Amino acid sequence: MSKRKILFVDRDGTLIEEPADEQIDRLDKLKLVPGVIPALLAAQQAGFELVMVTNQDGLGTDSFPQEDFDAPHNLMMQILESQGVRFSAVHIDDSFPADKSPMRKPEIGMVLDYLKSGTLDLDRSAVIGDRETDLQLAQNMGIKGYLLSDSCTWETIISQWIHADRTATRSRTTQETDIRCTVHLDGNKTRTIATGIGFFDHMLDQLAKHGGFGLELTCEGDLEIDQHHTVEDTAIVLGQTLREALGDKRGIGRYGFVLPMDETLAQVAIDIGGRAWCEFDADFPRDYVGELDVEMVPHFFRSFADALGATLHVSAAGLNTHHMVEGIFKGVAKALQPALQRDANSSDLPSTKGLLA
Repeated sequence: MSKRKILFVDRDGTLIEEPADEQIDRLDKLKLVPGVIPALLAAQQAGFELVMVTNQDGLGTDSFPQEDFDAPHNLMMQILESQGVRFSAVHIDDSFPADKSPMRKPEIGMVLDYLKSGTLDLDRSAVIGDRETDLQLAQNMGIKGYLLSDSCTWETIISQWIHADRTATRSRTTQETDIRCTVHLDGNKTRTIATGIGFFDHMLDQLAKHGGFGLELTCEGDLEIDQHHTVEDTAIVLGQTLREALGDKRGIGRYGFVLPMDETLAQVAIDIGGRAWCEFDADFPRDYVGELDVEMVPHFFRSFADALGATLHVSAAGLNTHHMVEGIFKGVAKALQPALQRDANSSDLPSTKGLLA
């Protein structure tokens, strides 16, 4: 089951400007916060669900009659919906602060069902509001919180968080290896690699360089036994880290399609759509390149494809084993590059299924 990415959005001061008396009870008081509509549309495009959570002190009492609230609220909703903004739910608490209601922000009563469902993506959901109680609600929910201000506008939130650089870090420690891996799909392209196998480090560097992503990877493995655990576990962790950094894969190229290197021709095709498979066809003339056992090359890519959730087809023909192995790594990298790239002008999911696992 896929997790729900939800923006829990306050109303007064966040969607619409809040007047001095803190009550929007007439049509002439209704004024949208600058930039809110394009920001909410961008969030929806990026796969976020919108849920409104608002405190309305004494709504339905003589101090704030329901009909006074309804006219500006319904107009606001009509304006937003006319521009394509859809809230999947609107939660309104009508208590006074003195009531100490468990439904009133920053208490979690209004959002308890989302937390209990087990489907809320805690890492990618957030509360957006204009008061400290909104930040306290986010803290109580265990998700991010953003406070609108002159220095933190809707545009800032969208550009710095929803469209933030894709990055991830994974660690794996077993009795055979201790690995830490960080990838940066956008922005930072630093490459620092140390596995204890020199030629393998060189190949991973080629993979990141020509794949267009930053890579920081260290592995301490039981090389006194052989290279198997180091190469295999590195493939697993690298694939898992890339998969995590891709997130829900909106806007990516998904597919990558070849690479000559002197007498060698390496041909690679990849689909990072979530289905794991690896076809590998290469007959190496010798057993080692440097200290790397080439028997581990197909095993690396099969483990990598499994962890990444990629369909990977690799074939190489040549006379020089060094050229063949390097051609394969570079070919996979060049196939990965367009697949990993994100179109800044699109948040479409490259699938007719509506999901890429």
